[in-house]
Amino acid sequence: MKLPKFLLGDNTYFPSAIFIVHTEFPRFVLNLENDEVEWLEEFSDEDRDELAVETERLIGEATEFYDREVARYEE
Repeated sequence: MKLPKFLLGDNTYFPSAIFIVHTEFPRFVLNLENDEVEWLEEFSDEDRDELAVETERLIGEATEFYDREVARYEE
Protein backbone atom coordinates (compact mmCIF):
# COMPACT_ATOMS: atom_id res chain seq x y z
CA MET A 1 0.00 0.00 0.00
CA LYS A 2 1.27 3.47 -0.86
CA LEU A 3 0.80 5.90 2.01
CA PRO A 4 0.71 9.68 1.67
CA LYS A 5 3.75 11.51 3.01
CA PHE A 6 1.72 13.09 5.84
CA LEU A 7 -1.36 11.96 7.74
CA LEU A 8 -3.53 13.89 10.22
CA GLY A 9 -4.46 12.16 13.44
CA ASP A 10 -6.30 12.76 16.67
CA ASN A 11 -7.06 10.74 19.77
CA THR A 12 -9.71 11.04 22.49
CA TYR A 13 -7.04 10.65 25.19
CA PHE A 14 -5.49 13.90 23.91
CA PRO A 15 -8.58 15.97 23.07
CA SER A 16 -6.76 19.24 22.32
CA ALA A 17 -3.89 17.71 20.34
CA ILE A 18 -3.65 17.32 16.60
CA PHE A 19 -0.99 14.97 15.30
CA ILE A 20 0.78 14.89 11.97
CA VAL A 21 2.39 11.58 11.06
CA HIS A 22 5.30 11.66 8.61
CA THR A 23 5.31 8.25 6.91
CA GLU A 24 8.62 8.46 5.04
CA PHE A 25 12.14 8.23 6.42
CA PRO A 26 12.74 9.61 8.97
CA ARG A 27 9.31 8.71 10.30
CA PHE A 28 7.92 10.82 13.13
CA VAL A 29 4.78 12.06 14.83
CA LEU A 30 4.43 15.80 15.42
CA ASN A 31 2.05 17.05 18.12
CA LEU A 32 0.87 20.48 16.93
CA GLU A 33 -0.44 21.36 20.39
CA ASN A 34 3.05 21.59 21.89
CA ASP A 35 5.39 21.00 18.89
CA GLU A 36 6.76 17.78 20.40
CA VAL A 37 8.28 15.33 17.94
CA GLU A 38 8.32 11.58 18.54
CA TRP A 39 10.76 9.83 16.22
CA LEU A 40 9.81 6.36 14.99
CA GLU A 41 13.39 5.62 13.92
CA GLU A 42 16.65 4.89 15.70
CA PHE A 43 19.55 7.20 14.80
CA SER A 44 23.30 6.85 15.09
CA ASP A 45 25.41 9.71 16.43
CA GLU A 46 26.51 10.52 12.87
CA ASP A 47 22.88 10.77 11.75
CA ARG A 48 21.99 13.25 14.49
CA ASP A 49 23.86 16.14 12.86
CA GLU A 50 22.06 15.64 9.55
CA LEU A 51 18.79 15.10 11.41
CA ALA A 52 19.03 18.51 13.06
CA VAL A 53 19.05 20.17 9.63
CA GLU A 54 16.32 17.92 8.22
CA THR A 55 14.06 18.37 11.25
CA GLU A 56 13.46 22.05 10.63
CA ARG A 57 12.60 21.44 6.96
CA LEU A 58 10.32 18.46 7.69
CA ILE A 59 8.42 20.25 10.44
CA GLY A 60 7.92 23.17 8.08
CA GLU A 61 6.51 20.79 5.46
CA ALA A 62 4.26 19.16 8.07
CA THR A 63 2.89 22.53 9.17
CA GLU A 64 2.25 23.56 5.55
CA PHE A 65 0.43 20.25 5.02
CA TYR A 66 -1.79 20.93 8.06
CA ASP A 67 -2.58 24.50 6.94
CA ARG A 68 -3.47 23.26 3.44
CA GLU A 69 -5.72 20.49 4.80
CA VAL A 70 -7.54 22.82 7.18
CA ALA A 71 -8.08 25.35 4.38
CA ARG A 72 -9.70 22.62 2.28
CA TYR A 73 -12.19 21.86 5.07
CA GLU A 74 -13.11 25.52 5.29
CA GLU A 75 -13.94 25.82 1.57
